[in-house]
Amino acid sequence: MNREAIAQHFDLTDRIILVTGGSRGLGFEMSRAFAEAGATVVISSRKQESCDRAAELIERETGRACLPIACHVGDWEACDALVEAVYEKYDRIDVLVNNAGMSPRYETLGSVTRELWDKVIAVNLAGPFRLSVLVGEQMAHGDGGSIINISSTAAVAPTAAEIPYGTAKAGINNLTAGLARTFAPAVRTNCIMPGPFLTDISDAWSEEVKSAIGAIVPMGRAGEPEEIIGAALYLASDASRYTNGAVIKVDGGMAYGN
Repeated sequence: MNREAIAQHFDLTDRIILVTGGSRGLGFEMSRAFAEAGATVVISSRKQESCDRAAELIERETGRACLPIACHVGDWEACDALVEAVYEKYDRIDVLVNNAGMSPRYETLGSVTRELWDKVIAVNLAGPFRLSVLVGEQMAHGDGGSIINISSTAAVAPTAAEIPYGTAKAGINNLTAGLARTFAPAVRTNCIMPGPFLTDISDAWSEEVKSAIGAIVPMGRAGEPEEIIGAALYLASDASRYTNGAVIKVDGGMAYGN
């Protein structure tokens, strides 16, 4: 296989890709990479102004159209409206990336309120479920597609500070396996499980946290945001046409034991 044939495996020309949580962090890096590979990207996050800024930057850098649509994925009616708006504009979604997430701080487990718990589950698990069902059913009855869920190493090794979040992300891993069986063979459903990354969230990390990450990650550091791109391009493109139900670790080689 020559270089041109290999490149075609990763070509996303004219694909319609919806990325939730796409206005910053890993979501933005993936969105920009998809556009560079030829896709038309729909960026969604909670605030319209954030979506607008991200879309404008991607259009300026790549020359590809980028549609900004605000959506609070924890609200099922908002999820329905988001999918409806994309189909009204483009008549299809080829790739769905469930990236939006949140992990609010709490003092102790006993201080976790029902409101906080419900919010974490809604954004990190219930919203991705609803979007995947809406889009996946359309894909399965159409030309197929790819669903990419973004999990976290907290799904398998949560710290005391992220138990509600880790619980929701463990649900994302399970959701991936279930949808991979439900929507195949037309639709591939896979998951990326990132470790610690130097996104804007990491600005709040203390020096102790940064040192701890360096000690537990065999690579000796947290990931740079652009280091998520390879896995995302693989799962969005035809290069992964026989990959289904996979959970791909992008975590610098972290080990998880009982």
